[in-house]
Amino acid sequence: MKQTLRPRKPANLPESVHQQLNMYARAASAAGVGILALATPAEARIVYTPAHHVIAEGGHYGLDVNHDGITDFTLQAQITHTTSYSGFYANLSAIPTAGNGVEGWTGYAPWASALKAGGRIGPQQYFPGKVMAVYCSPFCSGGPSGSWVNVNKRYLGLKIKISGKIHYGWARLNVTVKGSSIVASLTGYAYETIPGKPIKAGQTKEDENAAIQPVSLGQLAKGAFALSASRKQ
Repeated sequence: MKQTLRPRKPANLPESVHQQLNMYARAASAAGVGILALATPAEARIVYTPAHHVIAEGGHYGLDVNHDGITDFTLQAQITHTTSYSGFYANLSAIPTAGNGVEGWTGYAPWASALKAGGRIGPQQYFPGKVMAVYCSPFCSGGPSGSWVNVNKRYLGLKIKISGKIHYGWARLNVTVKGSSIVASLTGYAYETIPGKPIKAGQTKEDENAAIQPVSLGQLAKGAFALSASRKQ
């Protein structure tokens, strides 16, 4: 004889279990939306450009960090000869266009910092810098001045306004000061495409530790309970 299969009656779960399952469902839904929201910033990246541009006496270079055809900073090496003192004044500067800035400090000149690799560049830093290195004779004493005197693989911290929003970046240079000669070599530059996000000097790719981490059911439950509690307040 064939046995007739009877449909099972739905289990009557306690109300507390129903509430907990609903919380999991709401949390999973919210987490899905959150992950989608996080996916958009992950598309952002650091744009790095290798370079080899020499800025020597009387020379200059227009640095377009984000390649939009607009000069963001002018790197220039100037020398001024004085007839009255038979001397000279030589300097290397990084001059930002309106809305941009170079990390540094102010003294008797707006000095530009020579950052080491890994130095943080972001909204908590100060961007008044312009002058990188100075040497003059005979009316200056103490030799050349500035943090960019005879350095290799140091970084300018850059603040760049792009489409009305502030981005941060860096430019790597080698600088040699010898007598009246100041020569700089630009070897690369980069910027962060996420507005307001800090970057490290020398950084050429996003931090892998910032990747989206998997979410457990326990974390989802915590999120659901927190959501429920906030609504009751």
